[in-house]
Amino acid sequence: MKDSATRPAAVPVNDVPALSALPEWQQFKDAAETADRKGGTLRVIEAAGMSIDLSAQPHSDAFTEASHALLRVRNFKQMRRDLLEGGIVNHTEDRAAWHTMLREPSPTPEVAHERTRLLQFVQRADSERRWRHVLHIGIGGSDWGLRLTVAAFGYTGTWRDIRFVANIDGHAIEGGLSGLNPHETVVVIASKSFTTAETLENAQRALEWLRAAGVKYPERQLVAVTARPAIARKFGVPKDQIFPFWDWVGGRFSFWSSVCVSTALTVGTDVMAGMLAGAHSMDEHFRTAPIHRNAPVQLALAGVANRSVLGFSSLNVSVYDSRLFHLVPYLQQLEMESLGKSVTLAGEPVGVPTGPAVWGMPGTDAQHTFFQWLHQGDGAAVDFIVCQQADHRWPDHHQQLVANCLAQREALLRGKSYDEVLSEIGKTSDREYAEWLAKHKVYEGGRPSNLIVLPRLSPYTLGSLIALYEHKVFVQALIWGINPFDQWGVELGKTLTSQIRKDWQNMAEGKAVSAASHDVSTQHWLQRFAPPSVQQDI
Repeated sequence: MKDSATRPAAVPVNDVPALSALPEWQQFKDAAETADRKGGTLRVIEAAGMSIDLSAQPHSDAFTEASHALLRVRNFKQMRRDLLEGGIVNHTEDRAAWHTMLREPSPTPEVAHERTRLLQFVQRADSERRWRHVLHIGIGGSDWGLRLTVAAFGYTGTWRDIRFVANIDGHAIEGGLSGLNPHETVVVIASKSFTTAETLENAQRALEWLRAAGVKYPERQLVAVTARPAIARKFGVPKDQIFPFWDWVGGRFSFWSSVCVSTALTVGTDVMAGMLAGAHSMDEHFRTAPIHRNAPVQLALAGVANRSVLGFSSLNVSVYDSRLFHLVPYLQQLEMESLGKSVTLAGEPVGVPTGPAVWGMPGTDAQHTFFQWLHQGDGAAVDFIVCQQADHRWPDHHQQLVANCLAQREALLRGKSYDEVLSEIGKTSDREYAEWLAKHKVYEGGRPSNLIVLPRLSPYTLGSLIALYEHKVFVQALIWGINPFDQWGVELGKTLTSQIRKDWQNMAEGKAVSAASHDVSTQHWLQRFAPPSVQQDI
C-alpha cells in the first residue's frame, strides 16, 4: 500500500451525514417514486465484455439528475479514487480495501512477488504430478469464491480431486476426508487471521488424519494462506508453503490473493489469470466510464432505489447457467456482510432501509420453486444472469434456457391486467366464473430486474462479473453512508460461543456456572447439550 505521504486523504467520517437528512436524497426518492418502471426506454451498458440491461429499472430524466446530485454530495469521485489507489476506505478499522491491486497487471513489488511464488509452486507441483487430492479448509471469503470457480470450470472433472471443508460440523471434515489417499493429499488452510475457530479445528483433524495414516512428514503436505504467517509457522506449515496476503485485503475479497492456490491446483493457473484480467477490466471500466454509462454505478443506483424507496427488501439472483450455482452464496456474503449495516460512518442511524437479503438459485429450477412469489407475492428485485453462448453440444437446451430467462423477466416487467386476462378467458359461457378466475391470473408487473449477459462463461467474464458486484456494493454503501468493509455484527456471537464453551469447561472442573450470565432459554440448553459427565444444575 502507498505510504501515508502519498496515499489519498480519507474523507472525515463526521462529514458523512445520514442519508435521510440530505435534500438530495429527497429529490432522489421523489424521482424514483415517479420514474418509469415499465421498460419504456432501452438501457444497455457494455462493460468489460458483458452487456448489462437496466431497462426494467426505474428511469427518467429527473431520476438521472437526482442520481448525479446524490453521488456528488457523497463525494463519489474522491471515494472511488481512494478505493482504487489504496486510500483509507475501511474507516472503522483504519485501513484500505485495496483488493483491486491484487489484479493489477503491474502490481506493487510485494504483490508481484507473491503472485510469482504461487505460480511457481503450482507449476512445480504439476510438473512433478504431485498430489492427486486437494483438501481446502477455509470458511466465508476463504471458501465461496473457490467453490464458484471450480464449479464453473472444473465441472467436467480435472486430474486433481478437490474437497472443501468449511463448517465446524464434524460431518463436514469427515466427508471431506472420506475416500482420499492421505499420502497423495495436500491440505490448504486458508484464514486471514489464522485464528478462525472452524478452520483451525478442521485443520487439526486433517493433520491428525495424515499422522494416523503413517505419513512420515505430514507438515510437508500443509499449505497456508494468511495475513499472519508467523502463526501458520507455529502450526507447523513449512515456511516456503506459506503464502501471505495483507491486512488491506478484506476477507470476502481475498479470493483474488493466494487464497486461489487451491483452484489453481485444480483448474489451472490460466483460469486464475483470466479471472484477474476480467476483474481488472471491470476495475478500469469503473474508474473511467462516465456515470450514465458506468455499470456498477447504475446497478447501485437502481439497487438503492429498489431497497430504500420502492420497498423491495430482497434481491433475487437467478443464474441461467447451472455452472454458476455457487454465485448465489458468494454474492450473499459479499452483499449481506458488506451492506447489512444500519449506522453511518458518523455513528448515526442511516434513516432508511439498507442492504437487501440476497437469495436465489439457478433457473429454470427457480421457476418451479419461488417464481410464483416473485410474480404474485410481495416480490423482489431480480438479477437475471445468462450466457449468450453455451459450451455444450445441445443447442436446443440452450435456446429453451434463454427463452425461459427472457420470458420470466418480461412477465415480471409487463405483467397482465385483469381486463387482459378476462378477455382471454371471456369466451366461456359462465361469465361469473370467468370474472372470478381472472382475478387469480393478474400479474402486477413493474417489478424491477437487471439482465446481465455474458457472451459465454469464461474466466475473463466470471472475473469481470464478480468485480461488477464488488464495485456496485461499494457505491451502494457510499450512498447509504455506511462502511462496507467491516463485519462487527458477527463478533457478539463469537464472544458468546467462547463463553458457552468456557462454561462447559468450568462445569467439567466442578466449578459453578452463574445463571445470570445467560438468558433462561440459553441456560436450559447449555445444560441439555453439556456432556453427560459434567451436567449440573445452573
